[in-house]
Amino acid sequence: MSYSSHSIGSGSRTARRTFEFGRTHVVRPKGKHQATIVWLHGLGDNGSSWSQLLENLPLPNIKWICPTAPTRPVAVLGGFPCTAWFDMGELSEDGPDDLDGLDASAAHIANLLSTEPADVKLGVGGFSMGAATALYSATCYSLGKYGNGNLYPVNLRAVVGLSGWLPGSRSLRSKIEGSHEAARRAASLPIMLCHGISDEVVAYNYGERSAHSLSSAGFRCLTFKAYDGLGHYTVPKEMDEVCTWLTGRLGLEGCRS
Repeated sequence: MSYSSHSIGSGSRTARRTFEFGRTHVVRPKGKHQATIVWLHGLGDNGSSWSQLLENLPLPNIKWICPTAPTRPVAVLGGFPCTAWFDMGELSEDGPDDLDGLDASAAHIANLLSTEPADVKLGVGGFSMGAATALYSATCYSLGKYGNGNLYPVNLRAVVGLSGWLPGSRSLRSKIEGSHEAARRAASLPIMLCHGISDEVVAYNYGERSAHSLSSAGFRCLTFKAYDGLGHYTVPKEMDEVCTWLTGRLGLEGCRS
């Protein structure tokens, strides 16, 4: 599936970028289907690796959809092409955000969720760059629109971000505060952030700042978990807490031991 987006080039010229997404892997629920979550991999990874981990979680009522990001040149890798939800340079507070790439990925996620049954609760989660994209989707849901102004069509009920960061954090608070509806959505959307204190790829302070930015923008149902000694990976304790949180927030029938 591909999405096209426009970006303004030099002068009055307009460039079109088309994003070709890779294979999507689906983990079917083993019990009653109560929720569907799109789970997003990190930079250079694919949907298959996470689908194998998610399949073994004690969450029989969740359907997991694990898409694969487009392969594109990535600035932080010197332009080397790999799977990435958006382009990025070195992480920094003042670095520019690739809104075209973020919008295309958020639209792809929403499209995957839009065909789910009406009585199924919808969510998005991810790891590293996937977590950043999940959090961007959370802001699109709250604002009711993508960065390009197009309407966001999906009702999110839970967002999980592991070892990630929040794109567009600098302007988020003013955008949320400018709309009563956005403030209402932000206040009611459950978000769980987890970050390893020893993360050597996405430093812990980015997770901490992301939690602060979301909280100050009015995301009141926010849970932030820090893990001593954890680097840029996940561990069973972290995933156990994610399972418990999802079960409670989505009202699932309970974990399978």
